[in-house]
Amino acid sequence: MAHAEAVRINKFLSEMGYCSRREADKLIAVGRVQVNGKKIEMGTKVSPSDRIEVDGTLIGVQKEKPIYLAFHKPVGIVCTTDTRVEKDNIIDYINFPSRIFPIGRLDKPSEGLIFLTNDGDIVNKILRAHNKHEKEYVVQVNKPITHDFVKRMQNGIPILDTVTRKCTVKQTHKQEFRIVLTQGLNRQIRRMCEYLGYRVTRLKRVRIMNVNLDTKVGQWRHLTTKEVKDIQRMVKSSKKHH
Repeated sequence: MAHAEAVRINKFLSEMGYCSRREADKLIAVGRVQVNGKKIEMGTKVSPSDRIEVDGTLIGVQKEKPIYLAFHKPVGIVCTTDTRVEKDNIIDYINFPSRIFPIGRLDKPSEGLIFLTNDGDIVNKILRAHNKHEKEYVVQVNKPITHDFVKRMQNGIPILDTVTRKCTVKQTHKQEFRIVLTQGLNRQIRRMCEYLGYRVTRLKRVRIMNVNLDTKVGQWRHLTTKEVKDIQRMVKSSKKHH
């Protein structure tokens, strides 16, 4: 609705495309229109925050504007929406003015990029297992990396009653590598390293799909329109691969 300010109810109903002003007046006259649970009289003014019903059916409630955030999660913050359970939870930390929830998770000892949104539809699409979306991590371990370590990490490691999907692993320093995963098993990278006798000392997610980590620790930004469009296109096209 164009108006943030109050307008007459008949004008509101006609602008919502519900009926003409004259028809709206008739509905009001016979008591079929309610505002905030009460019957109203002609000329009553309403604003978008009012709950407007005709015959008990809600009319033109404004849909919440979709919110998509890219957040650089610090170490020690937990990706739970249950604010009663964890004092260090992501929702209290960001303290965003409207209700949002994280897409997927990042372990408490890990840091890096995580999306938050109020769009449940996109959450389901991104989280579907057959949507093989890339997530990239920079990982530091407790001892020098070998050629064999890289090869075995790439080709699949038996963890959690399965073998990890083939992935890209590239050594960047003596004790550091980058890994691109297309699956999200529980504590996957840590478990893969442990299987090969390594311990992760630092784990940072630097990319999800088309979005790179570009904010400082503890800061967030809105995804750009282009980023959101690209994500929506990716999740749409990947739905077909069952």
